[in-house]
Amino acid sequence: MCGIVGAVAQRDITPILLEGLQRLEYRGYDSCGVAVHSNGELRRARSTERVAELAGQVGKENISGFTGIAHTRWATHGAPATHNAHPHFSGQGKASARIALVHNGIIENHDELRAELQAVGYVFESQTDTEVIAHLVDHLYNSDLFEAVQQATRRLVGAYAIAVFCRDEPHRVVGARHGSPLVVGRGNNENFLASDALALAGTTDQIVYLEDGDVVDLQLSRIWIVDQAGLEVEREVHTVQVHTGAAELGPYRHYMQKEIFEQPRAVSDTLQDIESITPELFGDGAYKVFKEIDNVLILACGTSYYAGLTAKYWLESIAKIPTNVEIASEYRYRDSVPNPRSLVVTISQSGETADTLAALKHARRLGMTHTLTICNVATSAMVRECALNYITRAGVEIGVASTKAFTTQLTALCLLTLALAQTKGQLSDEREAEMLKSLRHLPVAISAVLALEPQIMAWADRFASKEHALFLGRGMHYPIALEGALKLKEISYIHAEAYPAGELKHGPLALVTEAMPVVTIAPRDELLEKLKSNMQEVHARGGELYVFADADTRIVSSDGIHVIRMPENYGKLSPILHTIPLQLLAYHTACARGTDVDKPRNLAKSVTVE
Repeated sequence: MCGIVGAVAQRDITPILLEGLQRLEYRGYDSCGVAVHSNGELRRARSTERVAELAGQVGKENISGFTGIAHTRWATHGAPATHNAHPHFSGQGKASARIALVHNGIIENHDELRAELQAVGYVFESQTDTEVIAHLVDHLYNSDLFEAVQQATRRLVGAYAIAVFCRDEPHRVVGARHGSPLVVGRGNNENFLASDALALAGTTDQIVYLEDGDVVDLQLSRIWIVDQAGLEVEREVHTVQVHTGAAELGPYRHYMQKEIFEQPRAVSDTLQDIESITPELFGDGAYKVFKEIDNVLILACGTSYYAGLTAKYWLESIAKIPTNVEIASEYRYRDSVPNPRSLVVTISQSGETADTLAALKHARRLGMTHTLTICNVATSAMVRECALNYITRAGVEIGVASTKAFTTQLTALCLLTLALAQTKGQLSDEREAEMLKSLRHLPVAISAVLALEPQIMAWADRFASKEHALFLGRGMHYPIALEGALKLKEISYIHAEAYPAGELKHGPLALVTEAMPVVTIAPRDELLEKLKSNMQEVHARGGELYVFADADTRIVSSDGIHVIRMPENYGKLSPILHTIPLQLLAYHTACARGTDVDKPRNLAKSVTVE
């Protein structure tokens, strides 16, 4: 969550800070702010509006400087209010503030530190844990900011990425990270900090990824990094090509719409022109690992968790491997039975999801060392932590409600299923050829589903006045119903629940009235006739059914039953195709209700706090 940008240069860096914030705004947008070193003092602007408003404020107040930091916030401690917005200042007993600091993460011992600092005279203006760090750095400062930050981080318990500068040391920014991402951008006599390389696109492509425990000292022509033990270290410099075009809307109304329509290309890129199924698609040594394991444990959160639930059906029906799917935020807080022959699979769009990283480390501590991640960011912590990986090629996803990241995760999980099936002797040459043919056709099939948008828009107009909805699916389409309900509630704020259709009569049917739309996923599969019976249970109670049906299901529109026909039946890959219309339904319903589609209230894109 949240976004950090920092810079040390010989030019006014406020445009760089503001442009970086604009690119990171999807990571948190409850408030934002910027602070610079200007003529021997610290100046800042803060806002509870969006970055565009902050930029106007900066221009109006003529704020400029060669050294500075900026932040866009997702609120944890303290309400979204100007006094809680970053950057925070500190400087007890000084004529003006001495320390400016921004922070991502959560400091768990902030109450203890707050009491300690109040006892020596520090006055707190906010409810944030971040202000505690600013005052602590100021309290420990003795003419060397780098040393003060090192000392301060030794006192912190929790997760953090921080950027801080000092009034008394122009042209110096210090950063530190533990459990929350932070990168360094190298320039020519100028250097940068950010929570994501995307923030620095167009400014520098020379990126250093800091490790947990690192503290970095940025000056004009020097980058100095020490590790958790305080020893100087060299971190590899990566050339990262982040295309700024990925952050441009083009002809689309919202990023979410753009990203929905990018799915044919994203899936195609994720498949990478694969000619055959081999374990080595997931890294060197994958064959040996796949031969050794006898079950799969999937750890994920949110949308990625639903991808894992879908994969469970594939892994057990195609590869014949027992599979458990765990919500990462719950897994490490219960007693479980570890199996050293498990393949632990993590799924994350960002690769920095705090709960999933913590669950992965917990699994390793229990002796499960065979690890693999499905991730969209090759340089992320998740990829570095896992022995094997498959990098999806979704590209930058800015809309908070995930779309193309989900379908590319499903594509990668299908490849994993086939690779494990092959290793276990469950995949014939004929079956492999058939599945590869279907996978290669997926981008075309997705494009055909996207053509249904006008029909779905008509449904969205009806949904816009509703406050509740049910989603039904059976078998491997039940997780897709869960994902459809999540999308609708995330961006339209309509309360939506998903159930296996067979569970209706065990309670949820009590909710069904003519005011409750019931969205049903109806592929032509072995459960179709059972699903039709469940639909009749809804229809008999006056419920309004909205059905996405395969063409040959013989489900027709009638009074109280609305049907949109899918272009084709897609067998085992049907969940991927049925995801698309649910995304479009959520998107157009949100548009009809006038909500902020790309930045839904209370949410943020990359969940880097527990």
